[in-house]
Amino acid sequence: MKKREFHWLTQMGLIIVALEIIAISINMFYAPHNVASGGTTGIAILLHESFGFNMSLVVLILNVAMLVLSYFTLDKATTLRITFGSLFLPICLALTPQIKLVDDRLLAVIVGGAIFAAGVALLYHIDASSGGTTVPPLIFKKYFNIKTSFGLLAIDGLVCFFNVFVSGFEAFFLAILSSILTMFIMNYIETGLDRKKVIYIMSDNNLEEVKHSLVTVMEKGLTIFDVKGGYTGDQKQMLMIVVENAEYQHILNRIHAVAPDTFALVYNVAEVRGGNL
Repeated sequence: MKKREFHWLTQMGLIIVALEIIAISINMFYAPHNVASGGTTGIAILLHESFGFNMSLVVLILNVAMLVLSYFTLDKATTLRITFGSLFLPICLALTPQIKLVDDRLLAVIVGGAIFAAGVALLYHIDASSGGTTVPPLIFKKYFNIKTSFGLLAIDGLVCFFNVFVSGFEAFFLAILSSILTMFIMNYIETGLDRKKVIYIMSDNNLEEVKHSLVTVMEKGLTIFDVKGGYTGDQKQMLMIVVENAEYQHILNRIHAVAPDTFALVYNVAEVRGGNL
């Protein structure tokens, strides 16, 4: 099998997995508790609860309508990118049984929001989409220069609001909570799970001892920068070291034990690729 064909099959497989994850969050957590947190799946839940419409059919109709709208208002590349997800999400919803796995509504929304966020984040990671209500924000951005995040927030907020008329204020507040939770989890996943800390180290008198302790004793790699003091104008050196979260406090304690006057600046970083810590 050629490399390009293998890559394409892998991408399609990941999209299907992501769509199934979304379907599980809808059919096993949101729908059984009549909570519509946004998107075409949220609209489908509202219509199912109000009129008994088939959810997967509603999602299919809405997604096809959004595809047609995308074809006439956006570029072909965008339309092609969302076509697969738009057509396969209704299939995943139809094949996934609707089971109430959790009786408590709040717990269902928390778990469902986390699962939903994982599915959408995986789609974004491979530059795919489930279509639906992600299309109008792209149109708003192209023609009215409105940020896509604002457009999507407005649409999902409107869907959440209709929970009031279908399932009451409790469902509305749970839907808002779910949207916020999903946003935070997606942001965390998208910006990297391999989180570490970067420590910048400066010392007037004991930098060599710090360097020796880190490299020789603790066997840590580091980078040395030539810097200039802003007040004194003196030429100095600054060390940079990347550490795992679990070992951060131990290393910081070691640095201050060797050089109590050490100036340390610490950053959280989302992901580190390549190299050895």
